[in-house]
Order: sequence, then structure tokens, then C-alpha cells
Amino acid sequence: MTEADLAGDLVVHAARLVRAVRRDLELPAGTRILSLLDEHGPLGVTTLADLDRSSQPTMSGAVAQLVELGWVTKSPNPADARGALVALTDVGRTGLRRIRRSIGDHVAALVADHPRLTTEDLGTAVAVLEALVSTSLEKGTS
Repeated sequence: MTEADLAGDLVVHAARLVRAVRRDLELPAGTRILSLLDEHGPLGVTTLADLDRSSQPTMSGAVAQLVELGWVTKSPNPADARGALVALTDVGRTGLRRIRRSIGDHVAALVADHPRLTTEDLGTAVAVLEALVSTSLEKGTS
């Protein structure tokens, strides 16, 4: 296999793992939005939609649900009087930490149950993904 083949497989399998974990844990629909806000800070609905690759009306509905749950707030956007800024609340941060802990516990159990994988293998996988994401962010390609 070439480096490009392996790199492609890495992305495919990482995405499949994410989908499998979402399915197994039945994660709340707004988890990705909470993660985006945690990563980028307060954002406008249109920017959130762009980052999520969803439509603005779809994002508006999802944000409204998260506001109802108390996980995010919407406030006037000082940079755009027509728009609103969406921000994580303390309740949202706590919820996201709980979700991430359950994901971690689930994946750790998958590794522990696998006959050939070790904690060291998991550490290597994390280091590779972390370095690639960091490099991508430095280049502005996230």
C-alpha cells in the first residue's frame, strides 16, 4: 500500500468509527454543534451551518432545540445586527464533557475487547490524528 492509500484508509476508518460510536451510543443530535462551539467559540448560525455543511434553516432549528435544553444561548451579534451569536452555556459544556466521556469509555472498551489492540496502539492512533489535525489547523484547512 502507498502512503496515500494508507492516509485515505485512515480517514475512511476514522469516519466509520465516529458513525459507529454515534449509532452505538445514540448521541444527541446537537453533539456536533456543541463540539464546533467548543472548538471555535461563539459563532453565528450561518457560520455554524457552513462548518457543519448543513443549511442555515436546518442549523437554526438545531440551535433552537439546544437553546430550549439550555445547552447554548443566542445573543445579538455585535458584528452583524441581523444575526445572532450562538455560545455554549455551562450546562452545554458539562453535557459535552459527559458525551465525550461516554465516547471515550465506549472506544476504550472496544480496544480492550479487541484481541490484537493495546493501549499503546490507541495512543499511537491518537497521536497521529492529533498531529494531522494540528497541521491542518496551522495551514488553515480545517
